[in-house]
Amino acid sequence: MLILKFIIGGFIVILIDLISKSSKYYFISGLVPLFPTFALIAHFFVYKYNGIEALKKTALFGLFSLLPYGCYLLSVFLLSKRVGFILTIIISLIIWFILAYIIYYYFNK
Repeated sequence: MLILKFIIGGFIVILIDLISKSSKYYFISGLVPLFPTFALIAHFFVYKYNGIEALKKTALFGLFSLLPYGCYLLSVFLLSKRVGFILTIIISLIIWFILAYIIYYYFNK
């Protein structure tokens, strides 16, 4: 099963790279990571090892995880014209980590 995860992950990376090179459809590369490839794998294992209630909790946490991701994307969008690429990514990742930690913290209570 580990080999299958490597193959799927590699395929997604190659697909993102190929789409990003397109001068006409580059923006679609932002959609590819949202295909639930890794969520499907995670959901399979959560269900297999912990059952349906754990799967439901994992799906709910996944919904909440959209908040840090959305804020990451918003900060990339807003900062990309104001600061350089590296600083944009660093600040956006910090925002993602802070919000992800807050969600994790409150979800565990």
